[in-house]
Amino acid sequence: MFGIQHFGVFLLSGILLNLTPGPDNFYILGRSMAQGRSAGVASALGIGTGALVHTLAAALGLSALIAASAMAFLLVKLAGAAYLIFLGIRMMLTRASNDPVPASFDSFGFAPAFRQGLLTNVLNPKVALFFLAFMPQFIRQDSPSKFAAFLVLGLCFVVTGTIWCLFLAWSSSWVGERLRKSPSFSTLLNRVAGGLFVFLGIRLAATR
Repeated sequence: MFGIQHFGVFLLSGILLNLTPGPDNFYILGRSMAQGRSAGVASALGIGTGALVHTLAAALGLSALIAASAMAFLLVKLAGAAYLIFLGIRMMLTRASNDPVPASFDSFGFAPAFRQGLLTNVLNPKVALFFLAFMPQFIRQDSPSKFAAFLVLGLCFVVTGTIWCLFLAWSSSWVGERLRKSPSFSTLLNRVAGGLFVFLGIRLAATR
């Protein structure tokens, strides 16, 4: 549909990325434990909305780039491959902190938590880079509707990520306690996801 390829690999990769402990996850956990479940849910929805912004930006930019120049799109794919390999190696070498969950925040309430979650995601250039690097390999060069393909992939990623973030907000006390007691589990997830990203980067560089 829309020229999307290897959708199962995309979905699995996206879910694994969402499960991997990172700044967004720890932000939601900290907000939930410090200010309550409502603030955690607001943060999760804000982060999900921010991911939608990145999805639209990637869909508009990359679909226009494909239409304008096949060579330019190839260069973006190669740069994306290099970034995925770099990200994967860094994840495999990173050890989890013993206490990665923040415990205090300056503002309270649903609206401030939503706004800060949104800005945390939208203003993170690493998220934008990941979208630009990750999605092109799952769309065929001859896709009849490239914008729709990018949009469908992005929405799938956002939906699965938001469901996970809402689960974190709902079960913040239990999850936060487990992460504090077992940083080795976070390290293991980082290594598994890192290995996957290195594989995807190599595959992306090898495909034409």
